[in-house]
Amino acid sequence: MTRLAIDGGTPVRTRPFPDWPIYGQLEEKLLLEVLHSGKWGGTGRVKLSEAEKQFADIHGAKHAISVVNGTVAITVALQACGVGPGDEVIIPPYTFFATASAPLMFGAIPIFADVEENSLLIDPERVEALITPKTKAILPVHIGGRPADMTRLKEIAVKHGLRIIEDSAQAVGGSWNGQGVGTLGDCGTFSFQSSKNVNSGEGGMILTNDDAVADMAWSLINAGRIRSGEWYQHEHVGWNLRMTELQAAILLGQLSRLEEQMRARENNALILTGLLNGIDGVRVLDSEPQVTRHAYHLYLFRLQPEKAAKTTKRDFCEKVNKEGIPLHEGYVALHQNRAIIDGIRKWTGESRVFSCPVAEAACGKEAFWLPQNVLLGDEADMQDIARAIQKVVQSI
Repeated sequence: MTRLAIDGGTPVRTRPFPDWPIYGQLEEKLLLEVLHSGKWGGTGRVKLSEAEKQFADIHGAKHAISVVNGTVAITVALQACGVGPGDEVIIPPYTFFATASAPLMFGAIPIFADVEENSLLIDPERVEALITPKTKAILPVHIGGRPADMTRLKEIAVKHGLRIIEDSAQAVGGSWNGQGVGTLGDCGTFSFQSSKNVNSGEGGMILTNDDAVADMAWSLINAGRIRSGEWYQHEHVGWNLRMTELQAAILLGQLSRLEEQMRARENNALILTGLLNGIDGVRVLDSEPQVTRHAYHLYLFRLQPEKAAKTTKRDFCEKVNKEGIPLHEGYVALHQNRAIIDGIRKWTGESRVFSCPVAEAACGKEAFWLPQNVLLGDEADMQDIARAIQKVVQSI
């Protein structure tokens, strides 16, 4: 057996993967235009309007409302859809912390529905089983850039009179049955945080085709003003949650690179899937024809249970990392996160317990991911990734 790099062997790879972020003269030009305009904040509307329009057009949305970050985008979107304190919002446990903390910010209660075995996305059948008179919304997350089963989720939402807010933070450019994410439910939220496929350092966006939702979201982000009102006419309790013109300038530059980068990720993900499928002990996630575009913010795969039982996530990642591959352990299960449990208790007075065995297995032992920048490489890079994973898996 080939000696592992962590044990003193030769690593599979020593070359770096593509740097992130990728930027150039266009971003510099746009930033200088904002700088010289003297309108740097969120009210100047030098670049923000153009960025909102481009982002809406990419996804086929009627409205785009820029916001300070993706977490706040969820909070605002929930409130704009009529979710209030004490209302329940059904979410997956396999997601970033913000999906649960955003509703808790104003007293809405996250209720955890387990994820599907084959996709690690929210399981619609688990969602329906958790609906109560307090349920007001479903908050699916398009993890890694793969859209959740929006067809089934919309059927459930219509049947029970619920809102759908799509957490699309990782899915810029993704689509389900040819329709852009963020436009499939009542609204969708996006993040432009530094690691995201479209990066403006920080920032976010809310998309919707609903005029009333768009107006309320705009108002909440703009200190309770209304679009047609006077500057000091505050009709709602809102806050200053605006994205800046400087961020919008970077966003415009990054959006110009989106299509080319998406094609590279899609092509490399296809190659990598073929390679990983040939490794005994590795399980790639299932594809689905309704996913007409996968944004590939992450490339996720799993160890088969019999292999995962013989190692730990930390040990497996450290060994693959030593081979020159930036593999990550991924999320902790949010339904078991102490801060979230305490947050729910703060608002409800109850210590709630949720059963999510699929998410627990994924978070505890089986699921791993690669960041999006590795998918901006070439076929040789994908071969290195597969060789390193195979080398470590065979050592278990």
